[in-house]
Amino acid sequence: MKYMMTYDLMESARNTNQWLGATARAFASYPMMSLAANPAIDWLNAWGEVTERTFARMVVKPDWNIPPITCSKGKDHPVVIKTVVEKPFGDLIHFTMPGRASSKRHVLLVAPMSGHYATLLRKTVISLLPDCDVYITDWHNARDIPVSAGKFDVEDYTLYLVEFMRKLGPDIHVVAICQPVPLTLAATAYLAEEDPKAQPRSLTLIGGPVDPEANHTEVTDFGRSVTMGQLEQTMIQRVGFKYEGVGRTVYPGLLQLASFISMNAETHATAFRDQITRAAKGEARDHDKHNTFYDEYLAVMDMPAEFYLSTVERIFKNRDIARNEFTVAGRKVDMGKITTVAVKIVEGEDDDISAPGQCLAALDLLTNLPDSKKASHLEPGAGHYGIFAGGSWRNNIRPLVLDFIDANSAEPQKAKPANKNAAA
Repeated sequence: MKYMMTYDLMESARNTNQWLGATARAFASYPMMSLAANPAIDWLNAWGEVTERTFARMVVKPDWNIPPITCSKGKDHPVVIKTVVEKPFGDLIHFTMPGRASSKRHVLLVAPMSGHYATLLRKTVISLLPDCDVYITDWHNARDIPVSAGKFDVEDYTLYLVEFMRKLGPDIHVVAICQPVPLTLAATAYLAEEDPKAQPRSLTLIGGPVDPEANHTEVTDFGRSVTMGQLEQTMIQRVGFKYEGVGRTVYPGLLQLASFISMNAETHATAFRDQITRAAKGEARDHDKHNTFYDEYLAVMDMPAEFYLSTVERIFKNRDIARNEFTVAGRKVDMGKITTVAVKIVEGEDDDISAPGQCLAALDLLTNLPDSKKASHLEPGAGHYGIFAGGSWRNNIRPLVLDFIDANSAEPQKAKPANKNAAA
C-alpha cells in the first residue's frame, strides 16, 4: 500500500466523483432542459449539487468563520487570528479581539490530530471567547509538508506542546480534547521536571485515552486486534504527485474518512438521500444543518505515518502513558513530577470513543499531586462530541471548566523549607 500510485488512485476517485457532480449540475442547468417540465432533471441537478459539494470539501481546510463576539457593555468585537508560533507540522494561533481588554483567563486549547482540522473545535472556541483569551494548536495537513521537514511522532508532538506552553508562560490554563489528552499530560510532566516555572496553572483533560484498557470501545478493540505490521501495510501510503508533501508516508485522510463513515453507514446514507430530496424541492440552503455539519465532518487531513503508528503502538498497545513508562528523546517522563498543576477530568457517560474511565485514569498517575488539586466530572447522557461542543458542553461543562480555571488562577504556593531547629 505504501505507493504514490495508491494515494493518487484514491485522489483520482474523489476527483472523478466531484467532476461527475459538477457535470450533472451543468447539464441540468442548460436552458433547453427547462423547455418541458421534467422532474428527472430536477433530481439530476440536486444529485449533482450534493455530490459535487460532498467530494470537493474533502480536500479543503474549513475556514474558522468566527463571528464578532459580544463582550461587556454589549459591544461586538471582530475576531482576528494571529500566528504566535509557526512550525512545520503545526502552529500556535491566537484569537485576538481588537478593542477588548485582555481577559484574565488565558486558555490554550490542544486540538486533536486525528484526521480532522483544528476547526472541529470552532464551537468550543466561540463559546470560550467572551470570557477567555483563547489560543489553539493548529495542526497542518501532512500532505502539504515536504519530506525535508523530517518525521513527526508522538514524542515530537509532545515537544511541540512543551514549546507552546513555554511561549505562553505559566499563567496559562490548558484544555486538551480527545486524542491529545495523554500527550498533554506527558508534556506537563516534562515541564514539571525540566522547567517547573513554565508549567500551566491548570490542566483540563476532556475525553482522552490515558488508559485505553480502562473501558473497552471499538477503537481500543481495533488497536488490540491488529499487528503493527498489518497497520503499516494496509493503512500507510505515500503522498502523490499533486501535493507539496509528495513521497511523505501518511495515514490518508480519505482512508480515515472511509472508516468514519463505515461505522454509521446507514445514518450517513439517509442523511445524503434526504439532502438530495431537499435540494430537488428547493429547500436546501448553503448553511443548513446538513451542510454545516458535513462541511466540517468531510474535511479530513492526512496524518504523518510516524504519528499514527506511534500513537497506536505506544498509547493503545503498550499503554506507555497508563503505565507511566513514556519516554521523550530517551528520557522517561514521570507523571508523578506534577505536584502543583490542578487537573480536572471531564468524561461523557455515553462516549463510545473514549469511554468513561479511560481519561479518569490520569488522576491515579498523579501520585504526588494533592487531592485538593484533583477534580473530575462525568456528564450524564453525553457522547464524545457533546462533551466539548454540544449542549452538554455549553450548559454544564463549560461553566464547570471556567470555575475550575478561576479557582486555580493564583500562583501556586511554594513548599516552605523544613525548620531545622524544630523539636524532633
